[in-house]
Amino acid sequence: MDKETLALHETMDTHEILNFKTVCLLRSKLMQGICFDNDLKALMEKDVQQGIKDINELLRFYKKPPTTQ
Repeated sequence: MDKETLALHETMDTHEILNFKTVCLLRSKLMQGICFDNDLKALMEKDVQQGIKDINELLRFYKKPPTTQ
């Protein structure tokens, strides 16, 4: 069995995690615009950068077709 493909339930879980990470990324990015504290802005920017890395890592698995086994 190929370890690089996901089963159907794993694909669904990956989709849910990807949606969650995307919403978190969007929220952090939007909140930066209304935040006046520079320390908090820096923390949110760090969160944005980590979120982008996480999403790109998840996309590797998400783009492959799921297996039915």
